[in-house]
Amino acid sequence: MGFFQRLFGICQTRPPGDAGCWSAADGKIEIILDRTPELSRPGGAIRLEGPPLPQRVLVVHGRGGDFHAFPNRCTHAGHRRLDPLPGEDKIRCCSIGQSVFDYQGQRISGSARDPLEPLPVEVKDGKLVIALP
Repeated sequence: MGFFQRLFGICQTRPPGDAGCWSAADGKIEIILDRTPELSRPGGAIRLEGPPLPQRVLVVHGRGGDFHAFPNRCTHAGHRRLDPLPGEDKIRCCSIGQSVFDYQGQRISGSARDPLEPLPVEVKDGKLVIALP
């Protein structure tokens, strides 16, 4: 990620190509995995944002095959979005400070002072179900 991308908080993770692959209601997000090729392989990720979500969400397919979800907002003062680090089980803030977190939400490095709060995730009937706080 280049200097100007970090300066302006521009991340590499994009919304899913199929906007109809997910829905949010009753305190949870459901993602239809067959309609979300971005999550079909380890290292893949999508960002979800906008109504009806109360907050932006980052979803990552981890290297071990597990899925992880986080509020897509770094805990440092700028509250920038997050991106997965290619080839690692870590995510990084899209800012100059580049705070890095593990998939349990613990801060590894950078200017963030607080950990992230991972969102509970389960795979059920071909869907990824994420509980919202």
